[in-house]
Amino acid sequence: MTTNTNRLLSLDIFRGMTVAFMIIVNTPGCLWKYAYPPLLHAKWHGCTPTDLVFPFFLFIVGISTFFSLKKYSGKINSEVTIKILKRTILIFALGLILNIFPNFIRDYSTLRILGVLQRIALAYGIGAIICLTVRRDFLWIVISALLLGYWALLALAGGSAPYALETNFALKVDLAILGANHLYQGFGIPFDPEGLLSTIPSVATVIIGYFIGGIITPTSGKKDGKVLVKLILFGISALGLGILWGIVFPINKALWTSSYVLYTAGWGMIVFGLLYYLVDVLKIQKWGVFFTIFGTNAIFAYALASAWASTMLAIEFTGGGGNITLYSWIFQNIFVPIAGNTNGSLLFAIVQMLLVWSITLILYRKKIFLKF
Repeated sequence: MTTNTNRLLSLDIFRGMTVAFMIIVNTPGCLWKYAYPPLLHAKWHGCTPTDLVFPFFLFIVGISTFFSLKKYSGKINSEVTIKILKRTILIFALGLILNIFPNFIRDYSTLRILGVLQRIALAYGIGAIICLTVRRDFLWIVISALLLGYWALLALAGGSAPYALETNFALKVDLAILGANHLYQGFGIPFDPEGLLSTIPSVATVIIGYFIGGIITPTSGKKDGKVLVKLILFGISALGLGILWGIVFPINKALWTSSYVLYTAGWGMIVFGLLYYLVDVLKIQKWGVFFTIFGTNAIFAYALASAWASTMLAIEFTGGGGNITLYSWIFQNIFVPIAGNTNGSLLFAIVQMLLVWSITLILYRKKIFLKF
């Protein structure tokens, strides 16, 4: 691994670990029927290891944003505004294309508009503009306003069951603006876990990451263990606040509740702090090469994994007395005989991750780093 004293290898590794785990939890061979519980999202309230993946990525986006915008010295101008808008539109468009792929000839009246990359795009775009227009010392006020404001909206406009699937205000907003046909259908009713209103607290996740980016950049340029102590203390504090707030405002990924933001950001700070100390301070780096390869082309890797899974699900043929997708056929005929349903599902997911990694390895060796 080529080292650079000005580059945070720990951030690349953290990003790569997050993407690798994201691919694994998104592509179980059994389509979640036999998956291990830690590899499943919480059914509604609660937080599993899988529920940490997406906020970790947004937290990382925030840290990366600090470094990418550092040269503008916290001042907004037309150049950086255009840069942010272009990136926001590009990532949003990529997410929308993935929602369509591979069925481009389809009924667009039922197309889901939002999704993971769309959430990343909007949270990044709004968060970056805020971070350039508000002094870093005052960002905690913005974070508080976003989280408290979102809580107020859901609590006051959600009726007698403000945090239930069927009655939450975030759903009402999405239904009014996007319509039921353009929302995610996986909850049994039209409801989008990457909806418009719940983008508000996800912006806070990005801003928290941006703030942390400043902590790990000492003016002396020297990387030392003091950063680990700060991140651990901040992380434990955020975890505690998230758990306490969760008593009245449940930790919930689908609603991206304010308690969920603090809880997951707390874990993000702790995990990243440990990686920072191990990789950038102690210089123990070789173990992380595998994840660095993912981390340097993270969005491409996620998009490729999504497109490949959609392709396997779109290819159908007759087998076993009826139609079966290529996705299911591979799982049932290759992985189940080898490892059974549950372990076979995990093995299938790991193989899909390794297939995507092999493509990103080619790009890495050719020093091709796709910027989205």
